[in-house]
Amino acid sequence: MAKQYKVSEQPERRRRKRRKKQERRFEETNQKKLVVACGTFLLCICVLIGRLIWINMRKSDTYSRIVLAQMDYDSRNIPFKRGDITDRNGTVLATSEKVYNLVLDPYVVINSNGDCEKPTAEAIEKYFGIDASKVYELLEEDPESRYCVMAKELDYDTVKAYQDFMDSEDEKDMEESAYVKGIWFEEEYLRKYPYDSLAAALIGFTNKGNDGTWGIEGYYNDMLNGTDGREYGYLSENSDFERTTVSPENGYTVVSTIDMNIQRIAEKYVNQLLAERECNNIGVIVANPNNGEILAMAEAPTFNLNEPRDLTAFYTEEEIEALSDAEIVELYNKLWRNFCVSDTYEAGSTVKPLTIGAALDEGKVSTSESFMCDGGEDLFDGAGMQHIACHNIYGHGTTTLQEAIMWSCNDALMQIGAKLGITDMLKYHHLYGFGQKTGIDLPGEAGAESLIFNEETMGRFELATSAFGQGFNLTMVQMVAAFSSIVNGGNYYQPHVVKEITTESGHVVKSIDKVLVRNTLSEDTCDWLKEAMHQTVADDGSFTTGTAAQVEGYTIGGKTGTAEKVPRGTGKYVVSFIGFAPVEDPQVVVYVVIDELKDNQEDSGTPTKMAGDILSEVLPYLQIFPEGEDVTIKENYAWGNGDPESPSGTDESGDDDDDEDMTDDDYEKLIEFQSQWTDEDSDGYDDVTGEYYWDDVAEFMEKNGIKMD
Repeated sequence: MAKQYKVSEQPERRRRKRRKKQERRFEETNQKKLVVACGTFLLCICVLIGRLIWINMRKSDTYSRIVLAQMDYDSRNIPFKRGDITDRNGTVLATSEKVYNLVLDPYVVINSNGDCEKPTAEAIEKYFGIDASKVYELLEEDPESRYCVMAKELDYDTVKAYQDFMDSEDEKDMEESAYVKGIWFEEEYLRKYPYDSLAAALIGFTNKGNDGTWGIEGYYNDMLNGTDGREYGYLSENSDFERTTVSPENGYTVVSTIDMNIQRIAEKYVNQLLAERECNNIGVIVANPNNGEILAMAEAPTFNLNEPRDLTAFYTEEEIEALSDAEIVELYNKLWRNFCVSDTYEAGSTVKPLTIGAALDEGKVSTSESFMCDGGEDLFDGAGMQHIACHNIYGHGTTTLQEAIMWSCNDALMQIGAKLGITDMLKYHHLYGFGQKTGIDLPGEAGAESLIFNEETMGRFELATSAFGQGFNLTMVQMVAAFSSIVNGGNYYQPHVVKEITTESGHVVKSIDKVLVRNTLSEDTCDWLKEAMHQTVADDGSFTTGTAAQVEGYTIGGKTGTAEKVPRGTGKYVVSFIGFAPVEDPQVVVYVVIDELKDNQEDSGTPTKMAGDILSEVLPYLQIFPEGEDVTIKENYAWGNGDPESPSGTDESGDDDDDEDMTDDDYEKLIEFQSQWTDEDSDGYDDVTGEYYWDDVAEFMEKNGIKMD
């Protein structure tokens, strides 16, 4: 008989059955999900492991650097050394000296085993001159600090004395140094200029962070700078202290075209003039006309490259304190700017040979042509008739083309300009590079078309004044480049101040050779102009303007310039002289410009004489000797103690020496020996007086077995 349930029990029974059934279904579903989840998890683990293996094999160095770069544990920058700037002979003009910042780690001092505070403070006081009380004060005020700079720009000798103490094997020193903790050094480089103000505007200087300002420092900043290295300290898996070092890449060396000795000669005469007479600015450029190399670039006023912001040479302390920030910035920019490159002016009569050269090449005048100078010309300038006077207001009378240069006749040049015409005048201004930047490798070069006339702005009046160098502006470097082209046979070379870029070891990275930009005049015209300018200097006639540039024994050519500044009639002038030597084969161009020379602003004889004085020292320094003396130089080497300026080949006693010359090989050795006599500390050659010390030559000959035949 079947079991009977009460009506009330039947729903409960059904509920239990349903619950069991549901529980079984949940367990089966959960198992499937669990399998999927576990499988997915294991797959992810496998992918991660595979990825880690791949990274370790292929990208370990890259990720190691990233991790190390983010670790601060005992890591430090290793600064690069900014490259040197040298003259053409290797004399260092700018360099970077390593200095050290003294850093104290108070946390290490306080938390090291033993009493380290007193030994550390005493060591800092003894070796670095910092009072121990300052160390105690710092330890008390900032005990958790890890980086406190105690002193900056310590030299190597100071740091070495401390390091010797720490590394000493002396028992007493070892006992003391064992408790000196938390001292370390941060390296950096300090830019130094061994010759202070020498070629200051040309070289330029650096701000903090190796940022070059002005000059070569600014123009070649990226080449001079390198890349910092870094040293990383970290704990390895075994808790061992490890270090990884990425070495810095130092900057390149910039070898300039400047010759330090020629630069000194130029600056010597600039300073002499400043000591005698006041002026606004003086600029001197000495260049090689055959390749565009600048051998010297001097100017005044100038500044000390090691202290470029020091104005005490020009103002009192009270005057400096009274200046506003804007006024100080303006003074700095005026002091630092390179007058030879950044300032423009009206060149005046130095342009006359260029105008005549253009007229000759265009066939508008001939070398046999003459002009009548009656003291000036009357021309309409747009507002009324203006009388443009020749400097000889009474007139030169009949003037040949050569005499137009020799006598610097404005009247003749205005007539030549009229023959040349506006179109051709502007054409040659373009060929000479006026109104254009030369491309010299220096920052701040001026040069824009707005500085010269064009077809719309040049009328008959402007044509006349342009013929003798007034009414339009140019820079000194533009004038040197244009003038060089007429003394080298018509080749316009791009001027430059850097010869090559090298590594620290001397490997040439980049060589900067001469760049021929264009041709200006024909060779025949250039030859005629050179002789005309030679007569301008050589002739002793009353009208000749350049005789002050004469150098005994040499053929010098050149042209003076006197330009009245705008506004006219104020009595302010720019006077100049540009010359070259020797006339037969020009090797040197010298350009001197003086702005507002006090006492007599129209005195073009002052820059002319300065140019002659500079040439008198530069030419023999470059082994360019008066005609006939080049042979005697070799003979004088043979006499050992003979006078280098004596063509007779006598010894010091004055007796004739009948011995024959040395061999060519020995002579070449002596020439090489002499080439080293360009350093300031050399015992062989005095670069100021130009005197040779023949005792050193005799000693050199004896050491090298050099004998006469």
